[in-house]
This record gives sequence, structure tokens and C-alpha cells, in this order.
Amino acid sequence: MSGTTNTTRVAGHATSVSWIPSEAVKGMMKGAFASGVSHYDTPPPPHIDDLSAMRDADAFRFANRIAGWAEFDGDRVVGFEQEGGVVMGATTVKVAGAGVTFAAVTMPDLRPEPEVGEGWVRFTQTSGGRTALPLPRRVSKPPFVRMQSPLVWSTLRLTLHADGRSEVELIGASPFPRHWVYDDRDDLALKAGVADWAEWLGQPSWQATPWGDQDSPVVVAEAESALERQLSQVLMHGAAKPKIREVKVGETLVDQGDWGKELFLVLDGVLQVSVDGEAVGVLGPGAVVGERAFLENRPRTSTLRALTAVRVAVAPADAVDRDALDELSGGHRREEK
Repeated sequence: MSGTTNTTRVAGHATSVSWIPSEAVKGMMKGAFASGVSHYDTPPPPHIDDLSAMRDADAFRFANRIAGWAEFDGDRVVGFEQEGGVVMGATTVKVAGAGVTFAAVTMPDLRPEPEVGEGWVRFTQTSGGRTALPLPRRVSKPPFVRMQSPLVWSTLRLTLHADGRSEVELIGASPFPRHWVYDDRDDLALKAGVADWAEWLGQPSWQATPWGDQDSPVVVAEAESALERQLSQVLMHGAAKPKIREVKVGETLVDQGDWGKELFLVLDGVLQVSVDGEAVGVLGPGAVVGERAFLENRPRTSTLRALTAVRVAVAPADAVDRDALDELSGGHRREEK
């Protein structure tokens, strides 16, 4: 589409990278991963330098790359175009000690008509596929047993604004594997809160996916800070092994006013943060919390309630350098924001 001599062109992109985290697989298949027949993935980096190189290194299962541009005459949209698509990885398994790689099966990208408003254009894209390897599994509907692996996918929404802003949302995704979303600067911005192997394994057919008649809603949290990523390594691989605690949906991890000196690292799931009964934010995988009660020698300043099933690592606050906790605390005063 053509514009006028006074038009402004805005371009943007976003990427979801989907990968299998350690200990995410349950049941009989867990043994295959533990024995090295298949493998977990190393967590993707906080910044994407080369998506193709990551794919060639077998660093993820699939990626969803959405891109587009729009031209604006003031707030009036005069032109736009959407690009991108699935970047499918492969599955490498060990057979008789040798690695054998199987190309994945790619599903067609789904792109509804872009939405156009005053001063903005919104693109949506669903991408995904499945591994080519058979995966025997039970399902709740006839024929009750399937040999084909379930489909995986993510649905991204990219909004371009006349003022030059680019916004990305993760509005749907398969329950498994883990989905991380990178923004227009290729920096990690969002995380799907849950990687649910059991729910994904029970996918009855392709009809229960976006290529049939339904998507899966996803609970999303902002990505953790660089400091939290560093602290998570200290907590998980320090001298004292942390305890793992599971919290059911609706239960509280801590209540405002409780006394306690532990730190919590969210491993899986999403916690709602409430202060004086008012929700002020959510925490997802990678978040580190609980330091203020230790630093200020006071009761907990907020209530943490599970929006999904949650797994956290629990460690004493003195397992981490106090200066690092002071810096962490500076970004956690949600009740003051």
C-alpha cells in the first residue's frame, strides 16, 4: 500500500522461543530424558543474537517470529504488511550411542486479518507443529490411545503505534513446553507461567488446537531482572541445597504480616502479589522474592497467592550477599508504586 509524503513508517517484531526445561517431563518419558535418549534444553539467553544459530545448535523446540510495518498519516493508517512465521527445530535422540536427528512437522501459520484502529495496527500469528517421533499416550476421547505426539504452538499479538511504539503480547500457547517471548529489541520480556506436561500429553487431537477450534489461554508474567537471574543460580547451585515447595491454585505462599526470613525462587507457575487486599502485580518463573522481611527485620509486606499451581525453591536469605538483596529490594516496593 502507498502512503503520502507526510507519512511515518513504524516497524516492529517479536519472537517466542519454546523449550523443554529441566525436570518438566513427568511419567515414563522422564527416564528417556534422564538416560540421555532425549534431552532437556538449556534456558535460552536473555537476548537473542542469532535465532538461526540457536536453531542449528538445537537450542529450542520451535520459535514463532512475527514482524510487520505500518505507515501513518498522523493517526490515520495508510499502509501495513505482516511478515514472519514458524522457525522449527528438530529432535535429536541417541540410538545405540549415536545421535539421530528427526525434522519436525510444521503446521501452517495462522494469521487473521490485521486489526486497524486510530493510531495503531495489530497483527496476530499462531505458529507451531509437532515432533516427527511417535509418542504413545492415552487420551480421554476415542480412540483413547494415540501414537502421534501432541501439537505445540504459541499465539503472538504485535501492535504498532503511530508514535513509534511496538507492543507484544502472548495471548495463547500450548500447555507445554516452556514459552519465552522476546520484544522488538530481542530482549526477553515475557514468560508463560506454566509448563504442564500432563495436560499437553492428554491433547485428544489436532481439533483441540488453534488449527481446529480452540486455543489455550496462558497466564503470562514479565521476565525477571538480570539480577534475579544471577541470584537464581546462587540459590539453586549454592552450598545449601534449597527446599522445593508446591502451592496449589488459590493457596498462599506467604501472608502479609507473617514473620519469615526465607527467600523464594519461582520455578514454575504464577503468583499474585497483594498489598492490603489489593492486587499490585504478578510473579512468574525466575522471580526472586522475600528479601524485605530479612533486610528490614519486619513482617512480610505482601501476600503471595497462587494463580496457578506453583513450585518454588525456598532458601535462607543469608545464602545471598546482602548488597545483592539491597539492590533486589529496590525494585520490589510494589506498594509504593
